[in-house]
Amino acid sequence: MLLSTSLRLLCPAISFSSLLKLKSSTPRCFRLQESMVGSGSAMDSSSCTLVLCGKSLVENEIAASLKKNDTIKLSENTDLSVFLKSEIDKLYKQQEKSFDMELYMNCLSTLRFGRLLIWSPLITSTHDVVSSNFSELPIGTVCVADIQYKGRGRSKNVWESPVGCLLFSFTVQMEDGRAVPLLQYVVSLAVTEAIKEVCEKNGLPYMSARIKWPNDIYLNGLKVGGILCTSTYRSKKFNISAGIGLNVDNDKPTTCLNAFLREISPAACHLTREEIVASFFNKFEKLYDIFINQGFGPLEELYCGTWLHSGQRVIIQEKEKDQVTESMVTIQGLTSSGYLLAMGEDNQMYELHPDGNSFDFFKGLIRRKLE
Repeated sequence: MLLSTSLRLLCPAISFSSLLKLKSSTPRCFRLQESMVGSGSAMDSSSCTLVLCGKSLVENEIAASLKKNDTIKLSENTDLSVFLKSEIDKLYKQQEKSFDMELYMNCLSTLRFGRLLIWSPLITSTHDVVSSNFSELPIGTVCVADIQYKGRGRSKNVWESPVGCLLFSFTVQMEDGRAVPLLQYVVSLAVTEAIKEVCEKNGLPYMSARIKWPNDIYLNGLKVGGILCTSTYRSKKFNISAGIGLNVDNDKPTTCLNAFLREISPAACHLTREEIVASFFNKFEKLYDIFINQGFGPLEELYCGTWLHSGQRVIIQEKEKDQVTESMVTIQGLTSSGYLLAMGEDNQMYELHPDGNSFDFFKGLIRRKLE
């Protein structure tokens, strides 16, 4: 999933129109019809279907309560329909390209995160679902979509989200505001660790997914994923919605994990979105516990071993009056506040900040001398 200033819906989407019109006489089993969703019809869409699924009886009871009380809300002009997985299991056979909720739950081994799943075949943004309903959902709830047509990235850029992307957002709650900016690094690390784990479990070739600071995932020099974390402050706690997009099985617009696998091992089986997102939560929960209890320090070595920037030399441009001067610094790691730690040619340590104007974080960096 890549940041873009324009939007294209590239692939067919599943239509739930027939499901929404069901009557009591409907056969117990049918197949949903696929329909082409062009950019125009998608952008004008005012309906949304959500399916709720829990890992255990506890989460399934929560799901039933959310549906019964009509708790989940989206924008006022959205015609929202909510179903339980147990209801739709009786009504249709899942499409091949739809997210397999049962497979996901079978792969999940967490105690908190990812245990309540909200799935949608077509949605504006998974981020909208969890952020708009944060207070009503258990912490750790995840929303997964097959296609989203108003996904967003940093600086309000639009995200392209074709079929084959892993698109999900989940909720986290933190009390220490100083640690909140570092959460995106824990999320990024969990993504790369999950990819490694799924490859190992399936006997697949190693894929060196790397982190580009602060929130992108790269493979062989091409971007294959990104992370977006937003937060609000309420009742002395930070409510964080973390969104992840990962190109798993879509070759366009750049490349994807399965395309890379086919290049190095044509006979290799393919990675599934369900296995990756389950492995993500299995990894994230462990990393998050370390982060909350011990800080980011114990994770920094693993993070810096996964990112692209150790020893990278960066040119800093600084304007003073009418003159622009350039100086070279070398990235050493991260500062305690989560910015880049760099050493200048004068052996002085600096903290590097993005200027907030450049699309590429490494253009327009501003440095602050560390005492």
